[in-house]
Amino acid sequence: MSDNLWGYQPASGHTAGADLTGYSVEATDGSIGKVDKHSDEVGSAYLVVDTGVWIFGKDVLIPAGTVKAIDTAERTIFVDLTKDEIKGSPEFDRHKHAGDPGYHAQLDGHYGKHRGI
Repeated sequence: MSDNLWGYQPASGHTAGADLTGYSVEATDGSIGKVDKHSDEVGSAYLVVDTGVWIFGKDVLIPAGTVKAIDTAERTIFVDLTKDEIKGSPEFDRHKHAGDPGYHAQLDGHYGKHRGI
């Protein structure tokens, strides 16, 4: 995973401006849900994933730097995170947190500690 959590890795297959809404998201150990919203903003790119019943309907915000591959034919995004890492992420409120630098710092701390960043 890249040291930059908030930008897509060059090898991920991401194309700026591509609509990822509805794509399935796969952690290293299984499916976590579907993309509900995403941002390509430089230095603040992310996915908002609707986890459905997996975490009782909880939405999670996943930094774009954790995306390791995008399969456009299968409409699937693969992230370099485990389900437990995602489940344990700081609680996300879509009305407050999407562009909030303070929340991004919390995610830096959470995902960074798993990666030694």
